[in-house]
Amino acid sequence: MTQSTIFALAALTAAGLLAVPAHAQQAAPPATGTPSAPYAGQPVGPPPSAGGPPWPVVYVTSIEVLRSDRNGGLDVVRVRGVATSPSWGRPHLIPITQGAPRDGLLDLVFQATAPSGAAGLGPFMTIEAILPIATGHPYKGVRVRGGNNALSLKAIPGYIEVPAPKEDCAKCLGKYFVARGASPPAGVAADMIVREADLPYTLRIIRPTDGIASYAVDPNRLTLTLSEDGRIIDGAWD
Repeated sequence: MTQSTIFALAALTAAGLLAVPAHAQQAAPPATGTPSAPYAGQPVGPPPSAGGPPWPVVYVTSIEVLRSDRNGGLDVVRVRGVATSPSWGRPHLIPITQGAPRDGLLDLVFQATAPSGAAGLGPFMTIEAILPIATGHPYKGVRVRGGNNALSLKAIPGYIEVPAPKEDCAKCLGKYFVARGASPPAGVAADMIVREADLPYTLRIIRPTDGIASYAVDPNRLTLTLSEDGRIIDGAWD
C-alpha cells in the first residue's frame, strides 16, 4: 500500500444541504445540535486531478472520535480508508442520518472524487477525512460506510480499526486466478495464485469466451482478464 495520503476536512452546518467547494480558504464553525449536511475544507497534500464524480472509497479501515471540552465542546470524527489508486481526491464524509437515529449512531458515507475512467492496477492509497460535530448532538456512536464495507464505533470518544484487504492486486498480472471454492492448478507455487476469497470487492472476471454486456465504469470494481489457462493477463479498476 502506498504511503501517500489524501486528507480533507469536512464540517457540519446548521441548515440545508450545503456543499462548499474544496478550495474554500476557511471552514465555517460547526453548528450546535443535530447536523444536517457537510462541506469540504481545503485538502492537504498533492492536488487531485479533475477526476470524475464523487464515489464511496473502496474500504473503510478506521474511525476515531476525539472530544474537546474547550470553548463549548466539540467532537471530531476522523475516518481513514483506502482508495484503489492515486487518482482519487477530495475525500469527504456525508451524513445520511435524518434526525435522531433509533440506534444512536451517526451514519456517514466516506466519499472522494473518483477517477474519470479506468485506473490501472497498483498499490492502494491511504485516504482520510475529518468531520467536526458541535456539542449537544444526539449520537452515541458513528457508523461509516465505504464501497465494500461498513465500520461502526459504538462509543464516543473512541477508536476502532480493521485491516485493509491484504490483496490490492498490484502484482496480480501473470498469476493464476482461483475462483471461490475451486482448487489451484497442480504444481503452481502459492505466490503465483490469486484467490477470489482474498478479493472482497465487486469483481468482473473476463474469460477468453466471455462477452461484455456493459462497459459502464465503476471505480471500485476490479476487472481481471484471464487467459485460457487461467492466468491474469490484464486488469483495471473500472
